[in-house]
Amino acid sequence: MRIFYFDSVRLHKKKLLKIKHALFFLLIIPGLTIPGLTTPGCYRPNDALQKIKNNGEIVIITDNSAHGFYLYQERPMGFEYQLVKKFADFLNVKLTVITPGWEKMFDTLLSNKGDLIASSLTKTTRRKTRLTFSDEYMKVQQQVIVRKGDSRLKKLSDLDGKTVHIRKNTSYHERLVELKKSGIDIHLAFYENTPTEELLRQVQKNEIKITIADSNIFRLNRRYYPDLKIAFSIAEQQSLGWAVKKSDVRLLKEINRFFDIIKKDGTFDRIYNKYYAGTEMFDYVDIKKFHNRLKTRLPAFKQIIENESKKYNFDWRLIAAVIYQESQFNPNAISYTGVRGLMQLTMPTADEMGVSNRFNPEESIKGGIKYLHKLYNQFGDLDPDEKLKFALGSYNVGYGHIKDARNIALKKGLDINKWSSLEQTLPLLRYREYHEKSIFGYARGTEPVRYVNRILTYYSILKMKPEASSGTALDSKRIL
Repeated sequence: MRIFYFDSVRLHKKKLLKIKHALFFLLIIPGLTIPGLTTPGCYRPNDALQKIKNNGEIVIITDNSAHGFYLYQERPMGFEYQLVKKFADFLNVKLTVITPGWEKMFDTLLSNKGDLIASSLTKTTRRKTRLTFSDEYMKVQQQVIVRKGDSRLKKLSDLDGKTVHIRKNTSYHERLVELKKSGIDIHLAFYENTPTEELLRQVQKNEIKITIADSNIFRLNRRYYPDLKIAFSIAEQQSLGWAVKKSDVRLLKEINRFFDIIKKDGTFDRIYNKYYAGTEMFDYVDIKKFHNRLKTRLPAFKQIIENESKKYNFDWRLIAAVIYQESQFNPNAISYTGVRGLMQLTMPTADEMGVSNRFNPEESIKGGIKYLHKLYNQFGDLDPDEKLKFALGSYNVGYGHIKDARNIALKKGLDINKWSSLEQTLPLLRYREYHEKSIFGYARGTEPVRYVNRILTYYSILKMKPEASSGTALDSKRIL
């Protein structure tokens, strides 16, 4: 906003005061523009959207969790983070994320220390009395979570006399209070600022017996805690939305416009699939075995995996995930196709990478990582996350079949630089009408799709292990 000076003009004090009052009155009339007195940069004090654009910054309030926001190797991650980053780009402003803690999120917003809450909030009646919510972007359901083998809980009335451990002031809190009022004698054990993920861990470790989690939170975490199960749901499906102050009408409209656009152009689905793909299809036996073999088999090879991964700038946990998918950490593994060793190298690949003994763990790891790095570089300027998936797919089915699948994607009008496109076209290489027209011919195209998904699942588990937790803690405010 410009500042206007009255220079070299003597005015009577009363007249000057009247002019000031008149100018103030005119400047606060919405939509009124006076040449020389206002500029497009001016905004009303309560206009959050204009303030964001003028400041060139949006401040997002969220929770430090797997579905909200966390840091891994100094890189920001989390489903909500990915969405708000796109929203900041949409507004063409810088993103600032703050994590004041669950108990303080609402007060932080209402005291104007942040612009909106993006933390997988369910739109409950009580919350709507204080805040306004965006359109729904996901549906969830509150579920009772216990350990496998616990058959005591099958229906709502079974909660009578039981102790349920929950974080205070959550939607779970509201629902359980309603159930108590209906006559079910539920004992509530409250936790201050304890994430639901931590309560799930405590159930897994048998430190507590019962907790409640939204379906999306449980789906993200059951790969880390495979001994958990859903007993039953305690409420109908609820909608998730971002929350703003009731006065922030223009900001709310822009949020809804943003969600409408990203749902139509596929952006929302890509972010959703990055975090939730594969979580619906849960293989308990496989995940349980993986957790066990991280303890019994991985330690023998962990140091060489770390050393070799560092040479090629790979996260060692990713390589460990690849090795488990290939051989389950068995250095003597032999596939029915003849590939051998920890990283299941073919004879031609072993020769190319200088591996003389595929059963030698160190040689196999060195040759496999070197080969994966070569494949990774074949995909040039792709987005790093996409590039990794293409390289993994190539490691499984061969670079030539990946090229064929990209050619099919091109003909179908799909984005050839997105792995989600190849998830559609790789399986087509099983059919004559497609593989006859392809350079490299027939391929069992569903296998590389499953292969990549499994590796990413194992990788996700490894990233959340204690040895990976350093660097995930957040400052109360961090500019990204």
